[in-house]
Amino acid sequence: MSIRGLIEKIRLCLLLDLAGIWKNPKSKGDTMIWSDIAQLIGAILLIVGALLPVVNPLGDAPIFLRMTPGCDESTRAFLAKRIAFYSFFLVLGSLLLGSFVLLLFGLSIPVVQVAGGAVVCALGWKLLADIPKPADVTLDPIHAKLIALGRAFAPLTLPMTIDAGVISVAITVGANHAHTFKHAVIQLLAAGIGAGIIALSILLTYRYAQRVGKWIGHTGMMVVVRLSAFIMLCIGVGITWNGVKALLAEIGIPGY
Repeated sequence: MSIRGLIEKIRLCLLLDLAGIWKNPKSKGDTMIWSDIAQLIGAILLIVGALLPVVNPLGDAPIFLRMTPGCDESTRAFLAKRIAFYSFFLVLGSLLLGSFVLLLFGLSIPVVQVAGGAVVCALGWKLLADIPKPADVTLDPIHAKLIALGRAFAPLTLPMTIDAGVISVAITVGANHAHTFKHAVIQLLAAGIGAGIIALSILLTYRYAQRVGKWIGHTGMMVVVRLSAFIMLCIGVGITWNGVKALLAEIGIPGY
């Protein structure tokens, strides 16, 4: 089943479940209000349910620590806020404007998957092949802070936190455009709240990642980072392969 088909199935199930919550309305006006609320809640749950597992901030937290060496807790807290801020607008923009941007430049989701997957692969391989500094080596905190702040958008936000898989899923979720003003408002509110929940999960995870890292220890963190980098490399390969299969299908070659 395609991503679009799966998302439509989830959307239908959520709306049916939520519609059963509001029974025996007192008037037609109440029915319309509860119906709108059910649609809004269903749309929010759809966005969060589809995107949060793909974003996976818990899996990216060790890599966040690895890419901010020498930074103190306050610097990482500031970085977490900035990454969450950037992530919010990337997700929101992909939900609301992603399909229009692709149409404007004559692109397709498979093309985004191939290009974005290659970038994720490159980042995963770089982290996997990187030689870590010994635990007793200290870095200049001011210099480390400047380097980390320069990485806040790329690569810490894009493609580490919000990769091509997240963007392609967000574009697919937001591809069903509203045809009435009321549904457009519901879609806008759901996109804003859903993107806000995703950004909040990123903020909290990155904000307290250093405390978890201290509890695990240097050796344990190196193991977790290597595993996370390998998983990121595999995710990049998977994203690229999904795009390649879709492009092959467009020219009549079935992908296996």
